[in-house]
Amino acid sequence: MEIWKRNLFVCWLGVFATSTSLSQIMPILPLYIQELGVQSLAEIELWSGFTYGVTFICMAIVSPLWGQAADKYGRKPMLLRASLGMAVIIACMGFVQNVYQFAALRLLQGTISGFYAASITLVATQTPGDRSGWALGTLSTASLAGMLIGPLGGGIVVELIGIRNLFIGMGMLIFLAFIGSLLFVREDFTPSAQKQPGFGELWRALPHGNAMIALFITTLALQLALMSIQPIITVYVAEIARSTDYVALMSGMVFAASGFASVLAAPRLGKLADEIGPQKVMLGALLAAGLLYIPQAFVQNAWQLMGLRFLLGIATAGLLPSINSLVKKLGPDEFAGRLFGYNQAAQFAGSFVGAVLGGGVAAAFGIKYVFFFTSALLLINAAWVYKTVYAVAKGRSAAGR
Repeated sequence: MEIWKRNLFVCWLGVFATSTSLSQIMPILPLYIQELGVQSLAEIELWSGFTYGVTFICMAIVSPLWGQAADKYGRKPMLLRASLGMAVIIACMGFVQNVYQFAALRLLQGTISGFYAASITLVATQTPGDRSGWALGTLSTASLAGMLIGPLGGGIVVELIGIRNLFIGMGMLIFLAFIGSLLFVREDFTPSAQKQPGFGELWRALPHGNAMIALFITTLALQLALMSIQPIITVYVAEIARSTDYVALMSGMVFAASGFASVLAAPRLGKLADEIGPQKVMLGALLAAGLLYIPQAFVQNAWQLMGLRFLLGIATAGLLPSINSLVKKLGPDEFAGRLFGYNQAAQFAGSFVGAVLGGGVAAAFGIKYVFFFTSALLLINAAWVYKTVYAVAKGRSAAGR
């Protein structure tokens, strides 16, 4: 097996393990906080929101720093750092005695995380240029599949062995990602003897700085759009359902529809990006996603919403792999880690802001207006991408032929 294919396979397994483990935490946060001695419903909600959100905030802050370290020391060391660090920290969560210790570990988790970001950088820089879209699309399915399976698996495991043992089990699963990365990942990396440039110097060295900014903003807008809807899906399904029976089940199916579609579509859209150019797939996916949000505001039942969410999942499956492919194409390899770090920071920031903003818009104007807002956001972003990214990327693709 070629080295880049083996790296992709090992990173896929590692990302799946870490994504599955981390997504298991979401549904059981309130239960664990209550077990740690918090009894008031209002305080449980407050601590749940804080311990969930603080990880994303820390990840957004430190991602560029770990990206810079990846450019200096290599991408494999970042895989080992993130996987071993998360394995230890998450296992320790099973032994905390109060909510303050748990919150501190969640903060530390956000600081040390970054396995997926390091995997993206490694795969993007080690994969042949004509296969990078397919490789990055395939890698994205590991994260998507983990996020789909994690919450269900976490609920089952908690029933069988308890919440504390779940954290220990998650730590062991992520430790397997560390072992796999240590033994099987191979990286052709030569450390640069030059001093790492500052932010301003780095930006001046980029041949297409405006296009790169547009890519980062697109990542933020995409994640904001996705997260603005997810926290209120259950409320919306209950609102449009003709019966109150099975609302939780239908909500889960609606939630999973887009993720399942993305898992199916991402490698195919990545391969298409290799053939026709990632800028075309990215622009088409933005337009399709923006338009698909509009009819979701007018559905009459959960089945219609599920169908539209499935189509949305196909559209969004082409976005992050195309963005990552363009970050690779438009930026120098010696700065790839930092550039992907900035892109990851934008993604984490979009997750946090989207969840807060979606709930705020729904509370102020109604749930339907969340769909209108996200549609407008993506369509405006598509116009900006066409103006700043499309022509540049098209020119680079033509020059490479």
